[in-house]
Amino acid sequence: MNGTYHRDRTRWPGAAGDTVRGMTYARIVDALLEGPIAPSFTRIGYEARKRLFHFTDIGSYALAGRVIAITGATSGLGRAAAEQLARGGATVIVIGRNPAKTEGVVAELREATGNPNVSATIADMGDLASVRQAAAQILADHPRLDVLIHNAGALTHERTEASDGTEATIASQVVGPFLLTTLLLDRLRHSAPARVITMSSGGMYSANLTVGHLQMTEADYNGTKQYALAKRAQVTLNEMWAERVDRTAVVFHALHPGWADTPGVEESLPTFRKIVGPLLRNAAAGADTMVWLAADDGEPLASTGGFWLDRATRPIHRLGRTRRSDTPERREQLWNWVAERADCTPPTPPSLP
Repeated sequence: MNGTYHRDRTRWPGAAGDTVRGMTYARIVDALLEGPIAPSFTRIGYEARKRLFHFTDIGSYALAGRVIAITGATSGLGRAAAEQLARGGATVIVIGRNPAKTEGVVAELREATGNPNVSATIADMGDLASVRQAAAQILADHPRLDVLIHNAGALTHERTEASDGTEATIASQVVGPFLLTTLLLDRLRHSAPARVITMSSGGMYSANLTVGHLQMTEADYNGTKQYALAKRAQVTLNEMWAERVDRTAVVFHALHPGWADTPGVEESLPTFRKIVGPLLRNAAAGADTMVWLAADDGEPLASTGGFWLDRATRPIHRLGRTRRSDTPERREQLWNWVAERADCTPPTPPSLP
């Protein structure tokens, strides 16, 4: 499909066919950074690419008239992104689980940005009834929706379940977002060109694509592994959404932020934070590509289904075993399982009846 990049290809905006010496040098440096996880995921990787490829300043985007909904926007990367988008003049829908905290962040964002068009929508992304209620509110309040950003996510070390019995990480980061996308898809299509953006994690590189073992049991539960499994599923579903939805109406992008210093990392991975601390990206750098994908009308609208880091598409596999697990049959099983769990009817591929 035109504008859909192969999942194992790396591409920089404007780089195709470029023979300019400076760009060639920059691409070589980027490849050297990308090979090992560090320094690619650290602030070193971000700062180097920002200079090499002359990133457009996020603050330069004029976003008045655009309506952008973002989950997990009360702290960390989501809050940083919400603030940057609001500063650009966008109408920002802050989706959060805790009413008092969400309303407080909305008030802070309005004051900090001078943008009155920031509002709260309450939703627990692991509770399907709550997701449906939030979608209904968004549809009632906003006649258009230009961007939906799935950013909510947490790494927990103890296994818990959502109200329907789904493991909580899978419920809130896979099933809930799938349902919200389905419920808002028509509004996104009618606001074309629209975008759906999913914040994943580089941790997904360690996880196989699985359906039968997607939800870890109490006996074998490991929060870090469960999180990685959810993130792998997110990236796969992003590609599958891109296959099923006309890219002239809605494009789909997944990304990872690199290693960023957020409240979630501080709480869930304190040892990692202590060791890597000086090299972690700040929240603004971690949110940069997410905001760019939402704001820029160039490369983000020219492609769909990609997995991004630092404004470039990246391969979704680094290990042979994860690539071997990623079969067409397993992908279809995942899509069907999530759709059934979400109790919704998402679109089918254009080639299917």
